[in-house]
Amino acid sequence: MHTALVYSQSKGSAVVVLLLTLLMHTEGVKKYKTGDQVILYVNKVGPYHNPQETYHYYTLPVCRPKEVRHKSLSLGEVLDGDRMAESLYDIRFRENVERQTLCQLALSEAEVEELREAIEELYYFEFVLDDIPIWGFVGYMEESGFLPHSHKVGLWTHLDFNIEYNGDAVIFANVSVKDVKPVPLDGGAGAFPVAGATGGLTVTHTYSVRWFESPLPHERRAERLRDYSFFPKTLEIHWLSIINSLVLVVLLLGFVIIILMRVLKNDFARYNVEEDGTCDDLDQADNGWKIIHTDVFRFPPYKSLLCAVLGVGAQFLTLATGIIIMALLGMFNVHRHGAINSAAIALYALTSCVSGYCSCRFYTQIQGKRWVWNIILTSSLFSAPLFLTWSVVNSVHWWSGSTQALPATTVLLLLAVWALVGFPLAVIGGIVGKNGAESFQAPCRTRNIARQIPPQPWYKHTAVHMAIGGFLPFSAISVELYYIFATVWGRESYTLYGILLCVFAILLSVGACISVALTYFLLSGEDYRWWWRSVLSTASTGLFIFIYSVFYYRNRSSMSGIVQSVEFFGYSLLTALVFSFMLGTVSFWASLTFIRYIYRSIKMD
Repeated sequence: MHTALVYSQSKGSAVVVLLLTLLMHTEGVKKYKTGDQVILYVNKVGPYHNPQETYHYYTLPVCRPKEVRHKSLSLGEVLDGDRMAESLYDIRFRENVERQTLCQLALSEAEVEELREAIEELYYFEFVLDDIPIWGFVGYMEESGFLPHSHKVGLWTHLDFNIEYNGDAVIFANVSVKDVKPVPLDGGAGAFPVAGATGGLTVTHTYSVRWFESPLPHERRAERLRDYSFFPKTLEIHWLSIINSLVLVVLLLGFVIIILMRVLKNDFARYNVEEDGTCDDLDQADNGWKIIHTDVFRFPPYKSLLCAVLGVGAQFLTLATGIIIMALLGMFNVHRHGAINSAAIALYALTSCVSGYCSCRFYTQIQGKRWVWNIILTSSLFSAPLFLTWSVVNSVHWWSGSTQALPATTVLLLLAVWALVGFPLAVIGGIVGKNGAESFQAPCRTRNIARQIPPQPWYKHTAVHMAIGGFLPFSAISVELYYIFATVWGRESYTLYGILLCVFAILLSVGACISVALTYFLLSGEDYRWWWRSVLSTASTGLFIFIYSVFYYRNRSSMSGIVQSVEFFGYSLLTALVFSFMLGTVSFWASLTFIRYIYRSIKMD
């Protein structure tokens, strides 16, 4: 038995080490000598306005080697849609090249039409040289005039590579088509000079390489990448809006806290006037929230589901905090592909113990008996919707031939991560939580017969509380939410992690304060059904976030097509669900702490 336990622990440790190696591996500095080959990898192409709709570069009729050799990629790069393959470009370290022929292609009519459609959809390409992304457009399109209307489509057949180096290391690289004329793919009025016959077309692809010395050391080349952007920088930091949002949130928190303290002070003074009063005497008078002291700690229905929600919420709170702290420490470099994806997967698997521990511990405290079912429910509460959403999105990508469709080996790896790391850690956390759970701390005893709840006014109904409790936290993050959407679903690079941490803390603080206020109003009406109400009141913030995502899609982006739309709305739903779990967890524990405080502060027999 002991030998088996030791073997199981060593096996689990080996799996964790392997997971961290696969997900978080980094490469050292690549050093070159003059004349050494610097491999240029072709990666992907796709419509400019649909960042998640990408295809392999070699799906277009372009120059390619006879045998395509792919680069070994990390899991984060695969999840990011990268499919790097070696190219025909012969680039030598610190050796300039002028007008080198890459290949000559005889394009059929169908291939010309394919290129024309790609250019009209603003296809861009991405190459990778020494882990540095290089972007450029496949071709050139110009539309001008109404009468007569001109429509020009041209293909870039010559690329100028500008590469910066320092000593024996590559610092930066980009591609330029300056002073280069595109080869026309359309004839007719206003078109470029015809380069071939109607239908088929013969084109010659060429390239030039120019090396420039840079004073920037290799350790700081991320700064060079951050300063340069192929995509237009449309995201401006509106400091005034952010500061205004922070000030409004602070005022809101202060208002709620002051009002509650004044009201509670009066309640405590009124309830503690008669020290000799008995519980039976109290039940005969209208005493607000004190009259339900024998019911307020009555355990709710669907205890296992409630505890699962709290466990998953605690897990995502831990994960989000870890991601932000890692970003603040500079662990996510600009030039690394999929670094945050890798970190998120690793942390999700490793923090599964948090969800199992928190869920099963509280489930045991509120006298839950089916703890095994509780652990299974906790493990699948988010992973099941995630798998379902991913299945739909991945199927659409697979149908369209996009590189965002995950290969079978990656799918098996992700399933192994969940089955060998995530789920076992959730089980271990659940067992530890169950064995370490103490009795539920309730200041008041609960009667066997539940008290009848009086009719409640409309403004105390669940829907109204959800509207209030969801809108106020959403308003606290609405400004920052635009920046996050522009980063995830756009072309921007988000670097304000310090502000993000402050906004995240304010979001949780607002959710906690609003939940406490709504719980007090609920108890004042002698309604003791606060358990689920406290969760739902701020969990509705996820609904507001999803509504905002619809607004962003229609009014703030140029995304279109079934591939991009399915991915956007599918993962927006999951994002809303994550926010619901986190805020619901924070609001529940804030309400429970508040209720324990007020009922400990009054005198009862």
